[in-house]
Amino acid sequence: MVRRGLAEHVVGRRVAAAEVLHLRAVRRHLAGPADVIGRLTGRTLTAARRRGKYLWLELDSAEALLAHLGMSGQLLVCDPATPPQKHLRLLLSFADGGPQLRFVDQRTFGGVSVEPLVEGVPATGGGAGGVATRTELVPAPVAHIARDPMDPAFDAAEVVTALRAKRTGLKRALLDQSLVSGIGNIYADEALWRAKLHGTRPTATLTRKAGLEVLARAAEVMDEALDQGGTSFDALYVNVNGNSGYFDRSLNVYGQEDRPCSRCGTPIRREPFMNRSSYFCPHCQPPPRSPHP
Repeated sequence: MVRRGLAEHVVGRRVAAAEVLHLRAVRRHLAGPADVIGRLTGRTLTAARRRGKYLWLELDSAEALLAHLGMSGQLLVCDPATPPQKHLRLLLSFADGGPQLRFVDQRTFGGVSVEPLVEGVPATGGGAGGVATRTELVPAPVAHIARDPMDPAFDAAEVVTALRAKRTGLKRALLDQSLVSGIGNIYADEALWRAKLHGTRPTATLTRKAGLEVLARAAEVMDEALDQGGTSFDALYVNVNGNSGYFDRSLNVYGQEDRPCSRCGTPIRREPFMNRSSYFCPHCQPPPRSPHP
């Protein structure tokens, strides 16, 4: 939802002035804040793109303003008359005098930098049949991250080949950004529920049909979430206008522990997963059988 908002509100506009208001926000830009300001001032934003947890705005200089939102980062489009937010870290004003772009980050785990655009290195996922080769230019720190299921160039068949070669659990593979990006913990649980697959199923046992199904369901979940403005369990997660999403009200399994499955009525179960949680229906998504000794 953030990328769409940026494309609508800031692409095509020329930066008149840039202000860095917190050094930690540009810590990833090793040349320092003055260099960030110099590389942004006078440049036109030509495109808004996303991959995994990264968002970037391409500049007319073969570079990009790259943002990692961390746990609490927000890119907000605000009227210049709006008072500065308490945790404002970067401010872009435009030559047209219109709405500003502000990077706000309460916990300062996120950050921005200006990066060169490079050709993405193909990600093979560790196997001979890797994910689709990237031929477009991306910021250098993003080159290792795979496409997400909504990318027009996403090759689901090649991703399934890479998934099956991984020798891990299915949910872990769906969260591996060298294979596929953008799914995340919540959307993974929702996609697995829709595909009737358990997250601990070994990827080596995944049929090609089942692999294509879970990727299709992931794309479906992500598309529906974008239409509803995304999920918003934390008040810090908002779109560029500062509005929270509503997709969390449409979740079938995530956060629904002990509530009846909307498909079969069985209580949803929660299990610990990588310092987080996994939610599933034990009837619709039976765990894989343990191999006999």
